[in-house]
Amino acid sequence: MIATDLALARRLALSVVLGQAAVTLICALAAWLIADSRAALSAALGGGISTVASLAMALLGFGGGSTDPQRAVRSFLLGETAKIAVMIVLFVAVLKTMKVVPLAMLGAYVATFIVFWVALANALPPLGGGVRRRAGSDK
Repeated sequence: MIATDLALARRLALSVVLGQAAVTLICALAAWLIADSRAALSAALGGGISTVASLAMALLGFGGGSTDPQRAVRSFLLGETAKIAVMIVLFVAVLKTMKVVPLAMLGAYVATFIVFWVALANALPPLGGGVRRRAGSDK
């Protein structure tokens, strides 16, 4: 049962990364249409930082495949630590080496962060232990 849940968690984590990459492209395109190529690059960098950090988390946090609970928790904490470290290093590198459009960069980063929270909210069981109903269903 634990291995099945781990595989499901890994798929969910990787689907979040894919969703974040898609939102990053949409934000970059929108920034290019609204402003210019520098804003588009800034949006791509902001969303890309979040996406790469989430990928590090998914690979390290759910890549072990261990059924030992302590090892699974250690892997998850390692993945979360890597995610934060990757995010800090990439933000520092980008902000020190490039002239970015802050609003575009931060906006795309926040948009990818929302993808993470929406996916998490949809994956969690409903409060109170009841059955979650889909919109438009009668039962």
